[in-house]
Amino acid sequence: MSHAEAAVSRRGQGMTQDERFVVAASSTGTVFEWYDFYLYATLAPFFAALFFPAGNDTAALLSAFATYAAGFLVRPFGAIFFGRIGDLVGRKYTFLVTILVMGISTFAVGLLPTYATVGWLAPLLLVGLRLLQGLALGGEYGGAATYVAEHAQHGRRGYATSWIQTTATLGFFLSLVVIGLCRWGMDATVFKEWGWRIPFLVSVFLLIFSVYIRLKLNESPVFQKMKAEGKGSSSPLTDSFLRYPNNKYVLLALIGATAGQGVVWYTGQFYALFYMTTVLKISYVTVYIIMMVALTAAAPFFIVFGALSDRIGRRNIMTAGFALAVVSFWPAFTLLGTFKDNPVVLTIIVFYLVILVTMVYGPIAAFLVELFPARIRYTSMSLPYHVGNGVFGGLVPAAGASIAALTGVALSGLFYPMAIAAIGVIVSLSFLREPYHEVKIWDEVGGGTPPLVPDQP
Repeated sequence: MSHAEAAVSRRGQGMTQDERFVVAASSTGTVFEWYDFYLYATLAPFFAALFFPAGNDTAALLSAFATYAAGFLVRPFGAIFFGRIGDLVGRKYTFLVTILVMGISTFAVGLLPTYATVGWLAPLLLVGLRLLQGLALGGEYGGAATYVAEHAQHGRRGYATSWIQTTATLGFFLSLVVIGLCRWGMDATVFKEWGWRIPFLVSVFLLIFSVYIRLKLNESPVFQKMKAEGKGSSSPLTDSFLRYPNNKYVLLALIGATAGQGVVWYTGQFYALFYMTTVLKISYVTVYIIMMVALTAAAPFFIVFGALSDRIGRRNIMTAGFALAVVSFWPAFTLLGTFKDNPVVLTIIVFYLVILVTMVYGPIAAFLVELFPARIRYTSMSLPYHVGNGVFGGLVPAAGASIAALTGVALSGLFYPMAIAAIGVIVSLSFLREPYHEVKIWDEVGGGTPPLVPDQP
């Protein structure tokens, strides 16, 4: 029996040492990628003064947010490009390439000249590097989630992939820690002159470690078995997006799951951070501490809700998170303003917002993996995920700031994420049903798409 067949035959048994290593190695590398990607996001308001012309603070901030959004908007293109490679060549090879692109781009940000030095060339270079980061991240998530899921046994897939789901928040947390330490240990003038470069430059050490640990991984056993049997797709893009019913599943995954998940994620974490620093004018260090405490306290709930989804279903938990976001975002952000001088209360409010993030994000990797067959899984799940997160989610800060500037009401920026989350509730309940108890990806290698969506709603 081949190594791949032996791995496949172990379904139903406990997770082996090799499988635990797969989860740990995939998660470690993905934490690094998110750390890289969110360094800029964390510093976006600060970068407005470094890379854009002075004189109009609102215009500079919106430009900084637009650059922030550019990295998200290009993620679907990375999903298509790297997803296709992942389904043709392999999962391991593809996310080795993505981590190298991400790491080199992030290191280069730390070397960039500012607007004061080279004028408009500075933001152009920054945007270019953000685009490379977005392309790399577009290929990373689908590869890591698919790779882990294809090693997990049936009945524990939500739990196994939920470790991948923690990595975005842990990467965000790590960026806050490193930037916070730099800002705390440096004079403000020193940080503005050159200290901001340190978090980007030190990432090279994380890159070396992440590449080293991923080189130790073998290819996914499901992918190996599929290729050995000649059941892979020769045209994953066509099979994913132009052939029924898979194209229907891609669309429903976007509208009913990932778009809502994306706006809840970025509202609960980044928009909360931006709102406290730019609208409420709370000090950066105080906000960083609030965010770090709340993220640390809430992070285990990614695992809790991922594991719970193995018992009561992915869709049920995610839809509940969407609904809670719709009814509670406005009062939660109102309370942020009411208690802006009370860090303890602010931390509790942000903790609640991050709990909503864990509800919608913890189960979604398993949900997407179960929605698509192995031969086109990487491509099919990556695009709706990155459109939902990169476009719908990534636009939360820019859209929120624009709506608030247009209306003159700071809280009106919440209309955008609340509307998208409400659509997620309606579409999810109307067109999607639970896949967790009936999809066995070990048994459907090379087979047709699992019947997760009723033909008649």
